[in-house]
This record gives sequence, structure tokens and C-alpha cells, in this order.
Amino acid sequence: MRTPADPGNALAASLTKLRTEFSVPEAFPPEVVAAAEAASKYAPTDHADRTDRHFVTLDPASSTDLDQAFAIETSGSDVLLHYAIADVAWFVADGDAIDAEAWRRGQTIYLPDGKAPLYPPVLSQNAASLLPDGPRPAVVFTVRAAPDGAVRLDGAERAVIRSRAKLAYDAVTASDLPPGFAEFARRIQSAEAARGAARVDPPEQEVAATPEGGFALTFRPRLQSESDNAALSLAANLALADALQAHHTGLFRVMAGPSERAIHALHDAARALSIDWPKGMTLEQFQRSLDPADPAQAAFMLTIRRAGDGASYIPYREGVVPWHAAMAATYAHATAPLRRLADRYVVQAALAVANGRAVPDAVAAAFPKLPRVMARSEARAGQIERAVIDLAEAVMLRDHVGQAFTAVVTDTDERGARIQLCGLPVIARIVTEAAPGDTLHLRLAAADPATRALSFERTS
Repeated sequence: MRTPADPGNALAASLTKLRTEFSVPEAFPPEVVAAAEAASKYAPTDHADRTDRHFVTLDPASSTDLDQAFAIETSGSDVLLHYAIADVAWFVADGDAIDAEAWRRGQTIYLPDGKAPLYPPVLSQNAASLLPDGPRPAVVFTVRAAPDGAVRLDGAERAVIRSRAKLAYDAVTASDLPPGFAEFARRIQSAEAARGAARVDPPEQEVAATPEGGFALTFRPRLQSESDNAALSLAANLALADALQAHHTGLFRVMAGPSERAIHALHDAARALSIDWPKGMTLEQFQRSLDPADPAQAAFMLTIRRAGDGASYIPYREGVVPWHAAMAATYAHATAPLRRLADRYVVQAALAVANGRAVPDAVAAAFPKLPRVMARSEARAGQIERAVIDLAEAVMLRDHVGQAFTAVVTDTDERGARIQLCGLPVIARIVTEAAPGDTLHLRLAAADPATRALSFERTS
């Protein structure tokens, strides 16, 4: 979520408080900075020269921590993706100061007014980032996509690459992209639909200033270029996961589907947002029909994302097929090592198995430890995301105290009722006797950005 210009500092103080509350690190310890400065000067010596290959990156225009670059070519009826992933392990040695700090952080933490990166900026936004200002070390995975979208890992190597262009989602044109980019994405997306994947990519929420001097929650529509680019990461993560599972090693991303109770709550939320969910249509089918350009449907996509218990990590276990329900596949995280600690180890393992080598001992030893570390960092990131949304909702509604609202109860527990405001992307709680599906008439009693709290009173 991004914030707008905030001349009255309506958000700044609350965001500063949020950083303190959740212990978001402001800077790196001096010894980590010094180690990163030294590491940034490491020259690649174990890398093939692939600077003649036409790699490009595609990210938000402001991004400088670029994990991936890609080149595409055809091979008969197949399409080959050469996916260059930042070679973080070249700069970070197991047990050094940078590594120890990364294990403490777990992942990059994002806030509307900035981020707390996993690695010092001299690495994550410079020497290790696949920027177009010079050659960079990378691990290049070659992923083959068949006409039906089935993928497999064809090879992997450490290589020096040179990105030819830093393309931006909101400005890229088809002519900027390698031939075959759109076809590769189409194949992956078609295969995803065919296997019944339930992946939801909601649009980004933004806090927008209103002409009256207040704020409103809005949605930035997800661009086609973003969806197509996500297909590249998806294909690589699927192919690497299959290769690791076949070699009895790895770290996998798993997630169960929403419970029946959660699906009932989603039906109630859809009704609150005046979205017609046809009888007999499964959640997987329904969510694929949603239009993120429609604000109500965009809000519902966010509600779907929050409905399940969330994803987690597990190491390879003999006789267990790791399963990610939203992907409807065995899945791993490997394509964002600058932003997620676990990816660095998955990349190293996949590089080894693709070349018939044993997985390094330090990598194999890390896999059983990483789920706990990543769960802790993801929990904090999730708490921060929820707190930012709560703050945005309180800021948006602070000038509407005393006004009447209608809501639908989506769930109940010992704390009362969870409600979805009708026509607004706001989820709140109220202490009242109610049942899921009930329609409530409410008055907004308080909206306090300082505490990120909304308080409603039932009027009928």
C-alpha cells in the first residue's frame, strides 16, 4: 500500500509509531554494513559469460532491488525461459555478519513510506541487484514450457549477465519485450486454469487524498504486464519445486484451501459488497470471473486472500507430496532471494541438483530451520500489513463519525462479530449478538488513526 502526499502529517506520525510497535529495523549494524561494502566488491570467478544474451527486467518503475531478469527463445514447439536470479549467495557466506542479520530479519518488510530491506542496500539495491548499469552475477535457470503449459527445468548455471533494459509495468510495450514473452505467459496461465489453481492477485490498495482534504481507500488495478511477469516467476518456481522433490531435497511452500466456514463467510462478504456469486459455482471458478478494475470486486479479492490460514514452508519429507492449494501444484519460493531469506537456499539447492551435484551441507542443514524463521518474519509482515490497513480505514472514516452504515456479518467468535461494510472495502468487528449472514445497521462511534481503531454501535 502506498501513501499520498501528506502535508498535514495525518499518516506520518502513525506510521512512525507502527515501525516502533513492530520493531521494524531502521538501519543495519555497522559490522553488517562493513561486511556488505566489502562483499559488494567481489568479482565473479565461478560464472559463465552470458552477457551476449538479451536479458531485461520488468518491475515497478521505482524498484531498485531487482531479483529477476529474463530472456526468451523458442525451441521447436516449446518456449524457453532463461530466468536470471540474483546470485545472493555469491556475496553472502554462511555464518558471516550479513548472513546472521538476514536470519534475524527473514524478509524485507514493506510499509507505505518505505521498507526495511533483508540485505544492506549496497547489495540489495546495487551490487547484487540485476540493474542495467553493468554486468551482474546471477544463477540462470532455463525453464521449458510445452504447448500445454507444462514446465520443466532444463538446466541451471552461474553466469554473468547484463540487463539491456529496466522495463516498468506501467510503461512497457509489447515491442520492448522479448518475442515469446506473451506466449510463454499465456501457456502458464492457461495451464494454471486447467489444473484448477485458485491463485488470487488482488490489486494494490492505496490511500488517496480527496479534494475535501480527507483520505479514501482506492485500488490500483493490476496491469496485464504484472500478471504476465508473474507467470514467469510461477513457471520457474513450479519447475524448481518439481526438480527438488524428484531429488528428495528442498524447501516447499504449502497451503491448504479455505475451510467450509471460510467459504460461507466469503458468500456473506460478497453479498455485503453487492457481488452476485452464482449458485453452484465453486470459489475457484468464481474468483477467476472477478474484475479487479471494479472496486467492490477488488475489495472482495482482498477478502479472499485473507480467508485462508495462509501459506507456510516445509522441508522435503520422504513420502510426503508438498501441496499448495492455491497453485494446485507442488511449489517453491526461489525467485526473490533479495527479499526472502529462504529463496537463497532454494536457489543453491536447485543449482546443485540441476548439475548432478550434492546439495551443499549448509543448505541441507538450513532447510529444517527455515520454516520457523520464515513463519516468524511472515507473521510480523502480516501484522504490519493488517495494521496499515487498519490505519488507512481509520483515516478514511475519521470524518464520518456519527454516520450510519450497513454491514453484513461474515463470522463470529468469542470477541463478537466480524463485519463487512456494505459498499466499502472495510472489515471491522463489533461486540454484539449476531449470526453469520445477518445484516446490521450501525453508527460509526469513533475512528482513531492514532490507535488504528474503528468503533461501531448497533442501531438495529
